[in-house]
Amino acid sequence: MRDIRAAVCTAFDAPLQIEELRLAPPDVGEIEVKLDAVAICHSDISFAEGAWGGDLPAVYGHEASGRITALGPHVDGLNLGDRVVVTLIRACGQCVPCASGKPTICEHQNGHRSPLTRADGTPVDRGMNCAAFADHMVVHHSQVVALPDALPAESICLLACGVITGIGAVIHAGRLRAGEDVVVIGAGGVGLNAIQGARIAGARRIVAVDMSPDKLEVARDFGATDGVLATEASPWRAAIKAMGKGADVVAVTVGAIPAYDSAMRYLGWGGRMVMVGMPHAGAKAQYEPVIPAFTGQQMIGSKMGDVVIARDIPWMADLYTQGRLKLDELVSGRWRLDQINEAIADTKSGAARRNVILFDDP
Repeated sequence: MRDIRAAVCTAFDAPLQIEELRLAPPDVGEIEVKLDAVAICHSDISFAEGAWGGDLPAVYGHEASGRITALGPHVDGLNLGDRVVVTLIRACGQCVPCASGKPTICEHQNGHRSPLTRADGTPVDRGMNCAAFADHMVVHHSQVVALPDALPAESICLLACGVITGIGAVIHAGRLRAGEDVVVIGAGGVGLNAIQGARIAGARRIVAVDMSPDKLEVARDFGATDGVLATEASPWRAAIKAMGKGADVVAVTVGAIPAYDSAMRYLGWGGRMVMVGMPHAGAKAQYEPVIPAFTGQQMIGSKMGDVVIARDIPWMADLYTQGRLKLDELVSGRWRLDQINEAIADTKSGAARRNVILFDDP
């Protein structure tokens, strides 16, 4: 058992509490990681608010990087001291989705024992199979990818979720081809990476849609060719005017029902709407089914960008080293673990691209 410090959710929609917890050693197929950095994703905030239910107490956090400090039995291809990116994508490698190259929707990713307890033995849930709001964590070996030591921890941790989700949404789920037109609804952390993915894939026009003029300016830095304010009466009209036609791909990167209600209006004939942002459980969007039926439009769900992390994270890390993928620019704030509630509040304000908790003083 290892004593660790963690930010614990003890009640939904309440501040996280810094506690000393006990971390069990890695079991079969698992590894222990000493965290260097973890980013705050809106999914962590939604879980902590109770948007999707779950057991408490719990430790969230899933966008992390660190070094391997212990190996459980039957772990191959990883070594003590390896610098790794840690994701929430736990894959059995044997179910139908895994065998079909879709490990993000593995049928057996949930229901695994948590290695966390309080000193009195009270179980603590390992949120999203990670629990990275802590200085150490234990995860399954399928959740990590080793990367070169020279890459900065605070930048590569973003490859664990926001970057792969945004890029994968347009390239893998949206099947974007060079010369096509893209609309990205939401210019936050995931949206900026969807924009980057569209640029990398060779999109002709990339239209960012957001409620903030400042975010639209940032979106241009990441590759957007045009920006449209979502507060306009009919923002899809401005987007279609900028493209000269309806979009081939629309990526909805925010979990806002108004965004989903309007998303299909941006599409052209045969266009694909990719559903990335996750509204709260029970929320419902509306659309007219006759339109996609007549125009051949599609709605596509995309979890974590439909990535295969062993293939896609090294590819994106290499793009970063070439200067073709922005990661450093995504980090908008650096915080200590004991400042996590302030970092969450800043993230909820909408101003941050990604706030990162560093386990050495920032």
